[in-house]
Amino acid sequence: QVQLVESGGGLVQTGGSLRLSCAASTRTFSRYVMGWFRQAPGREREFVGRIGWSSDITSYADSVKGRFTMSRDNAKNTVYLQMNSLKVEDTAVYYCAAGTNWAATSRSYDYWGQGTQVTVSS
Repeated sequence: QVQLVESGGGLVQTGGSLRLSCAASTRTFSRYVMGWFRQAPGREREFVGRIGWSSDITSYADSVKGRFTMSRDNAKNTVYLQMNSLKVEDTAVYYCAAGTNWAATSRSYDYWGQGTQVTVSS
């Protein structure tokens, strides 16, 4: 099993930036596809981005393309989500997830963190 802990959330003004981190406790971190998802009140959990075994392959939701960037440091068992040009609609609880398949659906991931709140204000 894998334990995931997110950090870096907070309150930011529109147009600002945040960098989320997700630390994983597994001896095989480099073999997991890592994903970021978010969920706003009254909304379904939605896909944000995913990253493969290295930072060379990534995929993002259309709503965040050009603004969000994922990366991973396998030596540190950590995945990152750099969020720039933040909008009010980015406000949500952001979740880190680990899975064994290249997928963009929450049900395809096996392990989840507790989430970190990101609030973007005008």
